[in-house]
Amino acid sequence: MDWKQAWSTTTDTTNTALDALAPMCTPFTAWWDREAERRAQLRTPENLKALMAAQREHNSARSIAVMARNQCSAARKASSNPLSGPRRAARTANKAARQHHSQARAGLKAARKDYPATLAARAVQTHVAHTVPGGLASWLMSEATHALTLWPASLSAGLIGLNLAALWLGRRQPSVRLDDGMSAEEQRLASRLDPSFWVPNADARGLSGTVPTPAKLTPAGLVSHVRLDGRWTPKTFRAKADEIRALLGARTDLRMEITSGSHGDRATITLRTRSAADGIDLSGWKPGDPWGVDTVTGESVMVPLGRRMLIAGTSGSGKSWSTRALLAEASEAPDHRLVVIDPKRVEAINWEHRARTAITIDEVLEVTDELVVEMHERLALVPRGRDTIEISDERPRITVFVDEGAEVITMARKKRAKGSDGEPGDPDWSQIMENLGTLARMARAAEIILIWATQKPTMDAKGGIDPQISAQITYRAALALSTSGESRVVFGEDATEKGWHAHELPMPGVAMLRSGPKAKPHPIHTRAFSPTDVIALPERPIWQRASSRPAASTLRLVKEPAAATASAPASTGAQTNRDRVLRAVHDGARTLRDITDRTGINKGTVSREIKTLTTTGALRKSDDGMLLPGREAA
Repeated sequence: MDWKQAWSTTTDTTNTALDALAPMCTPFTAWWDREAERRAQLRTPENLKALMAAQREHNSARSIAVMARNQCSAARKASSNPLSGPRRAARTANKAARQHHSQARAGLKAARKDYPATLAARAVQTHVAHTVPGGLASWLMSEATHALTLWPASLSAGLIGLNLAALWLGRRQPSVRLDDGMSAEEQRLASRLDPSFWVPNADARGLSGTVPTPAKLTPAGLVSHVRLDGRWTPKTFRAKADEIRALLGARTDLRMEITSGSHGDRATITLRTRSAADGIDLSGWKPGDPWGVDTVTGESVMVPLGRRMLIAGTSGSGKSWSTRALLAEASEAPDHRLVVIDPKRVEAINWEHRARTAITIDEVLEVTDELVVEMHERLALVPRGRDTIEISDERPRITVFVDEGAEVITMARKKRAKGSDGEPGDPDWSQIMENLGTLARMARAAEIILIWATQKPTMDAKGGIDPQISAQITYRAALALSTSGESRVVFGEDATEKGWHAHELPMPGVAMLRSGPKAKPHPIHTRAFSPTDVIALPERPIWQRASSRPAASTLRLVKEPAAATASAPASTGAQTNRDRVLRAVHDGARTLRDITDRTGINKGTVSREIKTLTTTGALRKSDDGMLLPGREAA
């Protein structure tokens, strides 16, 4: 390497070091310029005249005070009586003179404040006040037989040099090096995040005292760390998001995140100009595929089965498309079954070939009744030393997906029709929410897992989340929401503080997942799964609880016939609730209570089955209201 190359390398290294040091000195230079400008604006002719008048007044008051003090001293010497007239008069005059002097001194101080010295003159005075004693100390500490002791004087000289160097570095314009891979928008934003642009323009936006580092390009966009002075905290800096966006000239729809930095006086600005998920195909699904990709780190995001989960997202956010991959996984393996509760019907009909579906209010009540009975039976089988049962083909994990929580809550509030002598009336529809609440609280050990989805993540009278169910959920996902209040309902009261701003997510198909205390509020690009893709999935066994469970089998893997049989069912094989009610009547049960006692079925379900069997003619009622087999069966 010749001397030219060495010189070029040294120059580049020096410039790089100076560019790194410049942002550290920029706040000092900005303060110096502001203070110098403030002092210059105060040094007006009017303030100068006021200062000169105050100095004259102060000099006069000081002279009078000295004269009064001398007169008081002379009066004490002339008379030993402290109560004599001359001494009392001298004391009064001295007191008045001292008060006048104090007032004049305060006036002079205020006048000097209104007409301050220039900042350069003040700096010279300060350094002289340090240099002169330092030089004198060096002379006194030196001995004739030794060299001159220079460290006090050199310390003063060092401070002067340090101040001058800080001013020079603060005014130095760093050479902004923009990544060649940046887009035009990123280059413009990076240039505005540079201290050379930010600091001079920050005061106009109410951001003085903040200094960013040059922006770095990451797979998720631009990142800059901001140093805050004593007036700022990360929280107050975050509250200035609109001013920061205006200073940067950023698009209103560009996602900007302001979070706490590595220290208490640091904050981090992240501009999501790009996504780490770009170029990754997330269409379709096959077993084992991730739910999505973290747009910040580019890592695959897996949602393990067996987790109670809340999924929220406003209409059009892609909630259904993002959820289908989870449901496909939950219905794929031989030891997994899926139940879909969908009062709106639209999603449920896509899963009829591989899931138990419940659409009508009767079907929802029936399936939740069966799930609760199944849960209690399984809980009795949990072995000692285990938290959950062992899933198997005979006792699979059952994932219960509620597609629209608000509709189910409304359904459970439906007013029931009262019965009469010839009509049993409606079941207690509120049992639906009681059943789902029981499943949320107790069914995890039985491997019956609830996934609750809603467009209305609120807990008010018209909301889509039941408080008892919400309290039991461990995995919380949200696509785009309407308000910050909805984000807090989904992610917790600390959502706003810790960056879980689902109300700022773009649509569709971008979500956040909070799965524990260490989860990061990173946007996730979720897998897209269309209704056509669902219908194309192969058929899978459908869960149906058997009424009389054989020892070797716990499931029926086919759906029940749509119509009830008019005659009494055979005594062998799996039976439905309808079969059991019909069998109980054939065996002599004549009232609703008798049938409930004999079958052990929920009273509401028995009432519903009686109504259906009476309509089809399989049962009839006598004149006194007793239940009898239908005429054909009799």
